[in-house]
Amino acid sequence: MNRKILIALPLAFALGGCGWFGRATDLVQEQVDPFELQRKYELFKDEAAQLDKKRADIRVYESRFKHFHCHDITMDRTSREQCMVWEQEVSGITASYNSLAADYNAQMAKWNYAFCNVGGLPKGASEPLPREFKPYMED
Repeated sequence: MNRKILIALPLAFALGGCGWFGRATDLVQEQVDPFELQRKYELFKDEAAQLDKKRADIRVYESRFKHFHCHDITMDRTSREQCMVWEQEVSGITASYNSLAADYNAQMAKWNYAFCNVGGLPKGASEPLPREFKPYMED
């Protein structure tokens, strides 16, 4: 009986180790599957476009503030209220930008998204995805 245990124990460890390496291989294979790479690339493109849109929206509001002279204390009450509404909207867009930028940056830093940080571009792409968005707008 002792001999059976001495033979079975190393065999169990060897087979368990093979299972672990097999799972690791499956994981890597899943992460570099062309469909998965395409999905991840599209995710980053979509998030980058959303971040660009949010920055453009903030610039539109800033233009309104200048045109409307929102910080002029001699404004009538209705105009001041409108400016305050716009300021609240900008705050919401800025918070949304910060949240999306944090997600983008966190995803880009993960090992399974490292393909985005490498060399060539897919057909039709004119510029690489940024490795990081300028995090966090404050005002």
